[in-house]
Amino acid sequence: MKRIRLKNVIQTGALIIGCLLLVVGIEKGGFEDTLHKAVRICYECIGIG
Repeated sequence: MKRIRLKNVIQTGALIIGCLLLVVGIEKGGFEDTLHKAVRICYECIGIG
């Protein structure tokens, strides 16, 4: 029983930390950098960039 409870606590903690880091990244504009890099890579793959 304790193992299941510990597992749930760890999973919940990881989920909360992940959500927090996601929000911090969005606030700092990290998604824009990722989007620009992804677009450049796609352009290179199809031969435009």
